[in-house]
Amino acid sequence: MPETDDATRTTTPIAERAAAPDALPEPDPTATGLAWRPLARGDAPALATLVARVEEFDAQPFRTSQVEVEEWFDGDWKDPVADSRVGVDADGALRAWVTTEAPPGDVRTVRVHVSGGVDPRWRGRGVGRSLVAWGTARARQKLAASGKDVPGRIAAYLEDHRDDARALYTAAGYTPIRYYTDMRRDLAQPLPEVRAPEGVRIVPWSDDLDDAVRLAHNEAFADHWGSEPRTPESWQVGRAMFAPQWSHVAVDEATGEVVGYTVAGRYEQDWPVAGYTSGYTELLGVRRAWRGRGVSVALLEAAMRSFRADGMEYAELDVDTANPSGAHGLYARLGYEVTHGSVLYSIEV
Repeated sequence: MPETDDATRTTTPIAERAAAPDALPEPDPTATGLAWRPLARGDAPALATLVARVEEFDAQPFRTSQVEVEEWFDGDWKDPVADSRVGVDADGALRAWVTTEAPPGDVRTVRVHVSGGVDPRWRGRGVGRSLVAWGTARARQKLAASGKDVPGRIAAYLEDHRDDARALYTAAGYTPIRYYTDMRRDLAQPLPEVRAPEGVRIVPWSDDLDDAVRLAHNEAFADHWGSEPRTPESWQVGRAMFAPQWSHVAVDEATGEVVGYTVAGRYEQDWPVAGYTSGYTELLGVRRAWRGRGVSVALLEAAMRSFRADGMEYAELDVDTANPSGAHGLYARLGYEVTHGSVLYSIEV
């Protein structure tokens, strides 16, 4: 159950609801056998190696590249010194890490994301429990310091098959609150025949349209659970895998305004794990006034054609199973099939 009820979350200041500790429960070097310090940007190569080792051992359906790890440090709202810890063994090798991040644009629910991992050879020593405890405590501090008297959420995304991680977070007071599925569509199969939406053109992604797409995204996802506005800064961070050649924008022919969009990523490091090549639709949105006209289908079809033109074997995406727009059913009708899933665990504050 949520930690606080709705009435408490709307009448009590977040500084009180967060129950932030004065001091963080720093991991014990004696108990864990590791020396602890904050992460630094210079750790990215070694951290990427550790992340890869953890993902392979845990049979994660994806791999995180070094470039993506380097992006963890991007963004002027991030403070690795205050918001991360890394465990280092006697030989100087990184063996475990935890990070917390609060997106800067949150207005309806202020969120702090907790993530981390432990080298397989260092598990069973309480390191994971120490990291979750530290990350949760730091998240409480960040919520309390936010000054945003709205509901708060401490969140961790976990893959369905990670029973060990799910048990770890459950023991720390987290509960499953939302479920997501990853889906793929075989591009060798005939693509859907799509009639162009009346009064709307699908155009290639361009830098000139970038911020208009951000604003359209903020509007389109305003009614989606867990979504918060993207600031200009946060919109630009984390784009190492962005594939503009596979991304498309729907514009109103009469006004030129953006009415929908699809943002794609090219995750080549995932292909050997999956056993096939793919284009990944990271974002798909249509502003409310233009829904029900087939814009989403037209954008997905344009993305699939772009993927196939570059020799990709599958189109992939993920979806909130409780998406209010019925996206899960739409994707299924277009030939997408479920491959795996993930769960959002949270402490609601």
